[in-house]
Amino acid sequence: MQLSTKHLLGIKDLQRSDIESILTTAKQFKEVLQRPIKKVPSLRDTTIVNLFYESSTRTRISFELAEKRLSADTINFSSSGSSIAKGETLLDTVNNILSMKVDMVVMRHSASGAPHFLAQHIPAAIINAGDGINEHPTQALLDGFSIREKSGTLEGKKVVLIGDIMHSRVALSNIYLLKKMGAEVMVAGPPTLIPKYITEALDVHVEYNLKKALQWCDVANVLRIQLERQNQVLFSSLREYNLAYGVSKKLLDSLNKEIIIMHPGPINRGVEIDSDVADSNQSIILQQVENGVAIRMAVLYLLSEKSQ
Repeated sequence: MQLSTKHLLGIKDLQRSDIESILTTAKQFKEVLQRPIKKVPSLRDTTIVNLFYESSTRTRISFELAEKRLSADTINFSSSGSSIAKGETLLDTVNNILSMKVDMVVMRHSASGAPHFLAQHIPAAIINAGDGINEHPTQALLDGFSIREKSGTLEGKKVVLIGDIMHSRVALSNIYLLKKMGAEVMVAGPPTLIPKYITEALDVHVEYNLKKALQWCDVANVLRIQLERQNQVLFSSLREYNLAYGVSKKLLDSLNKEIIIMHPGPINRGVEIDSDVADSNQSIILQQVENGVAIRMAVLYLLSEKSQ
């Protein structure tokens, strides 16, 4: 099984067959993760550097665990306390790491397009672990995998992304993936947090009324309010946001059906989602975390020279 691309820079660049290959491989790796011995020698003698210029807990740990489960040699690098703080450029940093004969680079960066820049300049395979407000491809893959695992298919499913669409790389990657896999997509949230031309640009439905959005969908993926990326006030207060767009048990109980609840994390409990929803039987948030390791194992394996 081989992907049509050497790197995973974004879902936008993938073909539907690539997504199918990743999801199928992830299913096999998830079975490995259920065994008493969870390690396989698939990437033995492959060296992977985790290059995180932006703070991350879940994504970094998930990639590290995936690499260890595949028996890869890993180097962890964060910008704080490194030469970057002394003014070293991105390309210098990576060239120094590559001189250590690294095969793959997993990269998170606050600048949109940083992994694409690297891919043009260095021979190693690049995996985008989130770049600015552009894309977060492995999150979309694990979200798609989780929906398919829970409901059997992505084809024809109605999925709503709720919240801060404007600043969310998760939203963009999810939209690309869901559309390619035959799902219908809606975005919902305050008008100030939804890009004006999203309907024309990405062919998605837009809804400003949360109850109507939930009534429409089969799956609700609730996104975090990204206060750190907002350089102006886009809604009155977190309390007001929760009243208008927070997903509560009362709201879900008022629907005439049961929907699947997702969240890419980290969760702001009591803001975009209430605790009794996040921890309910409708929620597959913990399954998303578990599936993240299997998806990242699949991506690392399929992009490695070992799978060729």
